[in-house]
Amino acid sequence: MEERKNHVAHCLVLPYPAQGHINPMLQFSKRLVQRRVKVTLVTVVSNWKKMSNKNFTSIEVESISDGYDDGGLAAAESLEAYIETFWRVGSKTFGELLQKLAGSSHPPDCVIYDAFMPWVLDVAQEFGLLGATFFTQTCSTNNIYFHVYKKWLELPLTQTEYILPGLPKLAAEDLPSFLNKYGSYPGYFYVVVNQFANIDKADWVLANTFYELEQGVVDWLVKMWPLKPVGPCLPSMYLDKRLQDDKDYGVNMYNPNSEACIKWLDDKPKGSVVYVSFGSIGELSVEQTVELAWGLRDGGSYFIWVIRDSEKGKLPKEFVETSGKGLIVSWCFQLEVLTHEALGCFLSHCGWNSSLEALSLGVPVIALPLWTDQITNAKLIKDVWKIGIKAVADEKEIVRRETIAHCIKEMLETEKGNEIKENCIKWKSLARNYVDEGGNSDKNTAEFVAELAHRCAALS
Repeated sequence: MEERKNHVAHCLVLPYPAQGHINPMLQFSKRLVQRRVKVTLVTVVSNWKKMSNKNFTSIEVESISDGYDDGGLAAAESLEAYIETFWRVGSKTFGELLQKLAGSSHPPDCVIYDAFMPWVLDVAQEFGLLGATFFTQTCSTNNIYFHVYKKWLELPLTQTEYILPGLPKLAAEDLPSFLNKYGSYPGYFYVVVNQFANIDKADWVLANTFYELEQGVVDWLVKMWPLKPVGPCLPSMYLDKRLQDDKDYGVNMYNPNSEACIKWLDDKPKGSVVYVSFGSIGELSVEQTVELAWGLRDGGSYFIWVIRDSEKGKLPKEFVETSGKGLIVSWCFQLEVLTHEALGCFLSHCGWNSSLEALSLGVPVIALPLWTDQITNAKLIKDVWKIGIKAVADEKEIVRRETIAHCIKEMLETEKGNEIKENCIKWKSLARNYVDEGGNSDKNTAEFVAELAHRCAALS
């Protein structure tokens, strides 16, 4: 019983098994530990085997099965098969885990689960646990998906423009790709729309965003859900510095080549480097890879390009041989690169983690979105938050080399680029203030912990 006395509550944290979902939920977990909440990260066996740099001594770890313990999604015959199997096997093995933990010295009180996996709440409530769903995408994107779930926004799309609560006017092509390309990736479409299947049963709805960033949307959603923005969920040493030595997220699916990146950056002039990365999942076509390669060369600036080993075969051979102003790496520690003084801008796919990192660290963005919520994020980056420009694709949906070179020069060499950089500094300050002591996100985290402790005390 001594362990229970030392903690106000015990939360299990279950992210969807992808780097971009694990990172923010793990980061929020550290904020809970700071407030004397015991946290156990629950991940799938296949993910745990792939993780490197498992650096979180204050957080315990348990695992469940996705049905593909030796390969995860890559071992499934299709995305749809993976989701069906994971939902079924995951529910069973999570129930078995809860049964085991019920006999521990401090059994769990609450489950914080990725909104992509609503089945977790159903299983948790069978064991009498409290439940908090966690959005790893923007409230803006989830507002759009919620309208689809409620059938307030009909598919396939029939309008050229849409006006939704709290959002700017959106062209059809600004909506997530699962909507403007209806029928693509039916498995993921099912996941993002069915996040809301049992959301009314959740005790809390947490989101990796902050109020000022999505004020209108948050004001609308909070009327329906017990929503608490708790972001940006980045390592503390890049924001408020209240968590000592919290310099990275703690896990990596890939082995970063950080030392080579930083050594290379140290020799470059201030604000001269373009950092290029499309995240842990994004894949460019061969044609887009070729156009990007020559666009980077023609842009005339130094660049770091993160290309996973599985993608390097798409590079033109002559580009690899002549890219004297560039560094090509398989993976790197992105936060270190984004905060290096040599960095000039971030050419990004606009996944939410990368977008929020850029915004929180004051880095201008050249948006080259590929699919899913990245499309909508790019719209917000350019027209609402005004921290970047968009590299516009042609009628074949390819961003040509001339466009890429033009965007680089516009960002690094023009007055418009300077205006964007000034706006980035404003958002950087706001992001830090929101997670710092007394900031809105900090207060929301404190309220969540206080409410959790009160409800746990009432149940004991």
